[in-house]
Amino acid sequence: MFSRRTRASPGETTGQCSYHGAMSNRRWFAIVAIGRDRPGIVADLSECVYQCGCNLEDASMTTLGNEFATLMLVSGAGEDIAKTLSDATRRLEWERNLTVFVRPLEEPPQRRRQDPHTVEYALRAEGVDKAGIVAGLSRCLADHDVEITDLRSAVRPMAESGTPLYTLAIRFVPPATVDMEALERRLRAVAERLDVELSVFRAEPIS
Repeated sequence: MFSRRTRASPGETTGQCSYHGAMSNRRWFAIVAIGRDRPGIVADLSECVYQCGCNLEDASMTTLGNEFATLMLVSGAGEDIAKTLSDATRRLEWERNLTVFVRPLEEPPQRRRQDPHTVEYALRAEGVDKAGIVAGLSRCLADHDVEITDLRSAVRPMAESGTPLYTLAIRFVPPATVDMEALERRLRAVAERLDVELSVFRAEPIS
């Protein structure tokens, strides 16, 4: 899996309206788009946002197999901005063979402030590809009120046999009350049941 992430600088506008203008009338939207990966797909989406007079505030983009997917946070001003975005993304779906969802947000997004004492962990699981690996490990984390902050996976053939080898990488933040030794024992029990190798360690900060 290959992932890309882009973020507009504070105050930077990708649209026709000023970031600082008409803040009381500004609305926020989450846009999800999925389609066959091809050159120009990012340009199509960003131009759509621009032509609607909106700011591209934040975006996360990835390719999974032959499919491209993005989650974008955009803002715009004006009474008709929701309809403008809806109409424009519908045209984009038709003209560029994409699937696009637009979700209005009830309030401006707040950037999360991470406690300086928070410790982020990572786990890596690897084994023969089978159903239930993500479900089993993520359920174990959820049962301990652990927040998953990033999840990535990939399947590749083993060098000699060609058997599909599944690799899962999860970054997570446990609550301060969690007993990490007990959590790791639970995770290893799940991994043993699924017949996958598991490692758990403190995560390095993402630059």
